[in-house]
Amino acid sequence: MKYMIMMMGSQKDLETIGGSWSAEDVTALHEFMGKWNNELVETGEFVDAQGLSQPAHARRISLRDGAPVVTDGPYAETQEVLVGYTTVDCASYDRATEIAAKLANTPYPAGHDLGRDWYVDIRPCADSFEELEL
Repeated sequence: MKYMIMMMGSQKDLETIGGSWSAEDVTALHEFMGKWNNELVETGEFVDAQGLSQPAHARRISLRDGAPVVTDGPYAETQEVLVGYTTVDCASYDRATEIAAKLANTPYPAGHDLGRDWYVDIRPCADSFEELEL
């Protein structure tokens, strides 16, 4: 079964990483994520992974009076957004949870306050309409 591990963050988080983290701290983050992904490749559980650009580069398309309306990000009403994801194909929800839990060890600078509770979401991917369990 495939599971999507969704990493959440905010515009502020991304600006902090790009602005106040040292080059060594950013390198440690990239090395950690590379190792995490490579371990999944080695076990055959890796399907796909992408980091997303900052929410400031997002666009939302909504309907207003039946017509599409485009709004540029970031969105003041949204504190946290999807900043990246990894899709794994593994034996069980428990295994996907075990994989995602390793992200709790993601490095960040000493004394850095994330300013929020850290979390990732995991959701099974539906391969068919029947699997949506409506």
